[in-house]
Amino acid sequence: MPSRRTLLALAAAGVAAAAIAVERKWTSAADPILPEHLRLPDGKPLAVHTDDGAVIAATVAGEGPTVVLAHGYTNGRAVWSPVAHRLIESGRQVVLYDQRGHGESTVGSDGYTINRLGSDLKAVLEAADVRDAILVGHSMGGMTIQAFAATHPDVLAERVKGVVLVSTTSHGLADPRMKRAPAILGGKQIDRVLRSPGGHALMRGVVGRNVRKGHLVLARDLFLATPPETRVGFFNAMQEMDLREGLPGINVPVTVLVGTRDRLTPLAMGQALADALHVELVTFPDAGHMLPLEHPDEVAKIISEHAA
Repeated sequence: MPSRRTLLALAAAGVAAAAIAVERKWTSAADPILPEHLRLPDGKPLAVHTDDGAVIAATVAGEGPTVVLAHGYTNGRAVWSPVAHRLIESGRQVVLYDQRGHGESTVGSDGYTINRLGSDLKAVLEAADVRDAILVGHSMGGMTIQAFAATHPDVLAERVKGVVLVSTTSHGLADPRMKRAPAILGGKQIDRVLRSPGGHALMRGVVGRNVRKGHLVLARDLFLATPPETRVGFFNAMQEMDLREGLPGINVPVTVLVGTRDRLTPLAMGQALADALHVELVTFPDAGHMLPLEHPDEVAKIISEHAA
């Protein structure tokens, strides 16, 4: 009979073999994103100075009706690159920007709040001087748009003609089981683990059934590029967030998108948001939270149709 040590060695070998097989599957999976579309589109850089001293880094690219793209928690404007390239090719101008504390953007004296993100969006719209814009927000970017609409209805009326909310919610993220999350997000151990060989696999939960390694690597890299204080600050802000009171103020056409396998802002949250806005929910079967990466063609098409 094999010894306990032998059985453990065999089990470890089996786990390693399974991990290698999964990694090969992720690497070889067909990806709708060309490598060059993971880079920001060529455009004009724009530095937006907010009234609390932050500097928001933005890119304005393309020509035509304007689409403004707001990214999610621990991401960056690069997460929108695949969709932005498609929009530009279809005759749109895009404005992509890094939320405060993310990417190349700094943090002002107001710190990390969802309402402050709404004011940052107002500053971006005014600095770029866009009119009749379509605002598109993924995850925390969708929360940004909701906060902007609630706190700056005059700017919404003046500069916006439509909204697309992607993989997001207005409330419901508070979870008493997440008490240790700030310590983990702000600690050094999570960075060491994510930087280790195969660390990108820890991002598996952000995508749906069809996994592409490149999507996990980009999500991992953007997370690592986000300072710990930003991770903690906006995690706490989203735990406390409830934007439902302001939803009736979004008096422009709205489209809400969600993946049926979204683990971060699940289908039920997307449905509740669509119901509160009295719009139909657009679902992506088997997709996860990262719709701009998982389904860039479909998301870009919906945005273009919404703009039209």
